[in-house]
Amino acid sequence: MPDRWPPYHIGFSAADLGTPPTTVLLCGDPERTRQVAMASEGVVCRKTLSENRGLNSYLLSLDNGQPLLAATSGMGAPSLSIVVNELFALGIRRMIRVGTCGSIQDNVKVGSVVISHAALCRQGAANDIAPPEYPAAADPFVTVALAEAASSLHIKYHLGLTASVDTFYEGQERTRTSANPHLLRRLQGVTEEYRRLNILNYEMEAGTLFKMAGVYGFCAGCVCAVVAERTACESIDQSRKESAQNNAIRVALAAVRTLA
Repeated sequence: MPDRWPPYHIGFSAADLGTPPTTVLLCGDPERTRQVAMASEGVVCRKTLSENRGLNSYLLSLDNGQPLLAATSGMGAPSLSIVVNELFALGIRRMIRVGTCGSIQDNVKVGSVVISHAALCRQGAANDIAPPEYPAAADPFVTVALAEAASSLHIKYHLGLTASVDTFYEGQERTRTSANPHLLRRLQGVTEEYRRLNILNYEMEAGTLFKMAGVYGFCAGCVCAVVAERTACESIDQSRKESAQNNAIRVALAAVRTLA
């Protein structure tokens, strides 16, 4: 039955994969997923698996012959939780998020990447997976592989803690660029609070991914391109976003090669 009827959301089955790859690169943005598949050095796109619901997925081969999956997780933890569940059901046992983020520390600049070894998880979806106090931690071997890949590529990276939250505007204390300038009291000053806790960045998926990895029993990692410096402003640096994303993709692909 699983081979005949694909999971409802991702739109492809184990039969579409053949011998399934063990690893997937998860991107929130379908265009970033397409960039991994179609515009990355040393990557051959063998098949477009699905573009169902904008959750673009591609079966790839690396230049060392290693199979790899690139899949779109969508924006935010609820969407990611669905995709991860269905990918796990198909046999994927290593999942690496390749995302974007906003830094909240002065030394974390646009163009660099943040590699998360754990997350402060303020996400409702994660609470359906495990209780709030359950650790949201990345796999140490995947994390080291990502850090070593960044170092070997001479890409500036920061290794540390990430704040994973559910909303882009209120949850990340945006007021000047938000349609809603009024924050709940518990969110007023939260960025400075997290800064003092030595958290490096905001993003919206890693915490739930890490908790799912612990509960389900797979390996997870996360590398995010820094596209906004929240110590200076709320906006995305569009002029440097593409190069920053490319850095994160290169790091992830290099890590996958060594993990093989």
